[in-house]
Amino acid sequence: MCHVLIIEDETLIALDLQDMLASAGATTFSFAETENEALDAARARRPDVIMSDVILREGTGPRAVEVIQEEMGPLPVIFITATPESCSPCEPSAVILGKPITNAAVRAAFKAVAPY
Repeated sequence: MCHVLIIEDETLIALDLQDMLASAGATTFSFAETENEALDAARARRPDVIMSDVILREGTGPRAVEVIQEEMGPLPVIFITATPESCSPCEPSAVILGKPITNAAVRAAFKAVAPY
């Protein structure tokens, strides 16, 4: 069983990611559109993997991930962004995928980091 926290402020992209990740083996999901929602979702249920956009409507994905990891320890992270150069401060071990994303790229990244 693998629980994924998807931090993405565009609903259709979040749902597409859910479908891609489910087909790669993820079993449950939490969703967040803002930095604060991401913190609340992670505290409500510890994720096994975090998939996060970088620039959110409110706050940033990297900052949310940083706080989550400060509280919960290291977790696998996949960042998705249209501007990979703005992925700061992105954890050095994180996977960074540029938009537009493909199903194959998401599945490969997830399979590389999923803890199963």
